Amino acid sequence: MKHTKAVTIGSLKVPDATLHYEVRGQGPLVVLVGAPMHAAHFAPLADLLAADHTVLTTDPRGVNRSSLDDPGQDSTPQKRADDLARLLTHLGAESAAVFGSSGGAVTALALAAAHPERVRTVIAHEPPLNRLLDDPEARDAAVEDIIATYVAGDVAGAWMKFMINANIPLPEFEESSDGPAEAPAEPDPQQVADERFWFLHEMRGTTRWQPDIDALRTGPALVVVGIGKESAGQLCDRASTALATALGTEPTYFPGGHIAFADDPEGFAPRLREVLRES
Repeated sequence: MKHTKAVTIGSLKVPDATLHYEVRGQGPLVVLVGAPMHAAHFAPLADLLAADHTVLTTDPRGVNRSSLDDPGQDSTPQKRADDLARLLTHLGAESAAVFGSSGGAVTALALAAAHPERVRTVIAHEPPLNRLLDDPEARDAAVEDIIATYVAGDVAGAWMKFMINANIPLPEFEESSDGPAEAPAEPDPQQVADERFWFLHEMRGTTRWQPDIDALRTGPALVVVGIGKESAGQLCDRASTALATALGTEPTYFPGGHIAFADDPEGFAPRLREVLRES
């Protein structure tokens, strides 16, 4: 374990992986978790929350600095939940508030279901839960098509199908005729590896996870379902709304869209701090 400025960086060996984690700040413990997004994506938000919280971030198993003993092993929400429970034990924390976004929201829900004693509050921000949608079989088929497109070597096509399936607007690119086009930058090898792990070993298990509604509804943890104000009509908006309905609660709205915590941490942090305080 080492300290970098105000960040404590460490690693934890678990039965089939080595987990990278970071700790900042002082105060009530809050965990920020994603999948496939890792600790670096949460760092700006973690820095802001560290003013009045102890903040734990981690790279999910198989991603970035969290290595697997078997690189071909699939990542499931259950395994990632067990990882979080082991990290909390390692840090001497009995329980924590957990903010998870996208696949990380699925991880957080799995943690509350499997290890209810370790969680005070779960803020599940836009979990992609196909099983709660009206057409789960069609959504599963879409995921399989995305994976097959990636395996066939069409990475751009796989991402385009991913965005279309999620109902996220495709980015617009401005064309310029001023001078020759710049050569594309050489892709970062770690980013390529993380992308490959997401398509081949993480996406399927994350989107097919079936939440235990009874366990979540009757467990000791408060489950807050978060939706971005700019996510209306998207797959994760619909899945989150269905989850809130199943739990008998109302969604809690956050500024921005699906990855607003990374796109605009300064705008996201006050709302997250407010929700943490109210819960």
